[in-house]
This record gives sequence, C-alpha cells and structure tokens, in this order.
Amino acid sequence: MKTDLLNQPLTLRNGTVLRNRLAKAAMSETLATYDNRPTPDFVRLYRRWGSSGLGMILTGNVMIDRRALGEPGNVAIEDETDLSVLRQWAQAATEQGTAIWVQLNHPGKQSTKGLNAYNLAPSAVPFREDMAAIFETPREATPSEIQDIIERFGRSAAICKKAGFSGVQIHGAHGYLVSQFLSPHHNRRNDEWGGTSEKRRRFVLAVYAEIRRQVGPDFPVAIKLNSADFQRGGFTEEESLETIRALADAGIDLIEISGGTYEMPAMGGATQEPQKVSTVAREAYFIEFAEKVRAAVKVPLMVTGGFRTAAGMNAALRSGALDVVGLARLLAIDPDAPAALLQGRDSPQQVRPIKTGIKAVDRMGMMEVWWYERQLKRIARGQSPRPNESGLSAFLKSAASSGWGTFRTRRMRA
Repeated sequence: MKTDLLNQPLTLRNGTVLRNRLAKAAMSETLATYDNRPTPDFVRLYRRWGSSGLGMILTGNVMIDRRALGEPGNVAIEDETDLSVLRQWAQAATEQGTAIWVQLNHPGKQSTKGLNAYNLAPSAVPFREDMAAIFETPREATPSEIQDIIERFGRSAAICKKAGFSGVQIHGAHGYLVSQFLSPHHNRRNDEWGGTSEKRRRFVLAVYAEIRRQVGPDFPVAIKLNSADFQRGGFTEEESLETIRALADAGIDLIEISGGTYEMPAMGGATQEPQKVSTVAREAYFIEFAEKVRAAVKVPLMVTGGFRTAAGMNAALRSGALDVVGLARLLAIDPDAPAALLQGRDSPQQVRPIKTGIKAVDRMGMMEVWWYERQLKRIARGQSPRPNESGLSAFLKSAASSGWGTFRTRRMRA
C-alpha cells in the first residue's frame, strides 16, 4: 500500500510547513491544578505524543477565562504567570519536530452546575429536560461581556505565541460558546450579534480578527467548526459553508471539520442515527461535508473522527477532500499509533464505544470525554493506558472526581 500521502508535508498559506498529514486532534486532559494552571503532566504527555512522529498536535481545550471553565482541571491562560511551564509544554513537542497548536475555548453554557459562579451564552436557552439537572440555564451575555471575551481570545493567543507554541485553534464546534453564537437554536438575539445568519457569524469573525491583530500575519490560526449541530433549529450545513467562506476570505489558515453538541454528540460517532454504510466504508464521519467545503474554498482542511486504518486515511487524502487526518481517541489508548500508521501499519488497538449501561449517561456521550481523560492521565504519569477499562467503573470514578474537582475549584476562587 502506498504510504506517501500520510508522509507528505503540507505548506499552509502563510508559509508554515507541517512535516506530514497526521495530526492529533484536541482531547480534554483535565491535568491542570484546581486553580487552572498547567502542570508537568502536560509536558510528559505531549513529549510522548511528540515522539510518535505526528506532524501536528492540537492541545485539549484551553480556557481564555478562569471564571468560565468547562471542567475542573482545565488550563486557563489569562496572563503570563505560567509562561515558564507553557514554554516547557510547547518545547516538549517542538523539540521533536512536531508543531503544537493550542485550542482556545470558552464553554458558554456547556459547563456543569456549580463549577462557575454563572454561565454566559448568547441567549438564556436552557438545556433539554433530561440534562437540566446537570447543566443550568445560562445568562445572556451583555455587549460589554461579549467584547471582553473577544479580547481575551486575542490575549490568550498572544501569550501562546510568546510561549513558543506553533499556532492556535479557535474551538468553534461541539456546542461551546463560538458554536452557540453561530446556532439559531442557542442564539436568539436581535442585536448586532444575532437575528440573521450574517449577524450570528460576527462573533467568530470578531474573535478571529482580534487574534490576528494580536499575533500578526505569520502565526497560524485555525478553527474547529461544526458541519452541523444535528439539532432541531440548530446550525445547518448551509450556514456552516457560509461561515467557512467568510473565514476563508478573512485569512484563516486551517479549518478542522467536526459536528454535534453535548445535547446531540456527533464528535465521537455517537449520534442517535445509525451511520450510513458509505460513511462506515470511508471511515471519516464528516468526509462528505468536507467534499462540499473543498468545492467552495481552497483553505487546507482537517477532518477528525472515524478513521481506523492507514489504508482509509490514505484513501481519504487521495480523494482530495482533506489535507490533514485528525486522530484523537486512538492516541489515548495507543500513543505510539502514528509511528505505525506512517509506515503503513495499523494500530493493534481499535476505538470502541464506551458505555456504562446507564441510558441517561450513555445518551449524553459524556464517557467519550471522561473515559479518555482517564487514559490521558495514565500516560502523563508514565503508565500504560487501559483500553479495556470498564465504562461503568470509569464513570463512577470520574463522577466522584468531577464532583470533588468542582468543589475544590470553587473553593480556590472563594
């Protein structure tokens, strides 16, 4: 089998070169302190991935405001206090020839009860009934709060550049704040930030513009964007294409395609609808949408989700629908998988659905985050992952840890 496509370098529009087409997509690590500072665990984890041969690594979501966390143990970058550890984290990957980009995020309404003093969103839209016990109804953000958030994205990006990271990615997918502004379900405003698809796009374009202003023209800036929310009244493929065209015109360097929200999780292949036979055969969950994007813009595209084999990855690249193959969950159970894939061999591990047997929990897809976080913690501490760890056992331990983490986080800010 030809393996030259995965190994082929990619030059971005600003001249940045990725050494190959294999990337680690973002996964939440929750390895930070309870006051949201990076730890040496990040250095050890990312050094392990950096040694695997990856062309690019995207960090787990880093928060731009420690008052707005998605989970206990998130890193928050608001100032240069942790610059020394951030530099070690960046160097762990770059010293081995791998680019490392920081995924910047604001959770908006997608933060569990009790973690933050309050949650902001474009509009005060509650979660569906079966999730209301876990997620509270957010408060509608004021215009001044929106402007503050935009400026924070830029400030965090500038600090990442100073720390030696190779680029940044705006998290505009999976139902977090940027995604919420784009969605007519979550964004019901009638001011300059909502009311039409064009006004709903203003927030993400303002975030990109502020980041670009603070990092300059040569520092790579990417975005992770939903193909759709898969939610009634939500962000559609047509609106996603319009947003992609606008971002391409604005100068974005790379677009990663994903989909879904906490209420309708598609990012792990966990939608309620069965996957089409053609999707299973082609492996990538979002490749058909990527083909539509490729016909509309020339910006480099990354697709994450569903890839299982070296043959499938090479076939996807050969189709021309994408430029970068994103892997996430596989690298939590086999951190050395890229070395094999780049030689045309498949990993001995296979990603499997993580189920607890508790219907309400399994429907939310939370174990697609929690179970894998446990594996990342093991790798960061020099241990081997446990690919066969029980979903129910992991849920019980993670729920207890999350509850304690929420308590400690609030105490740290008291």
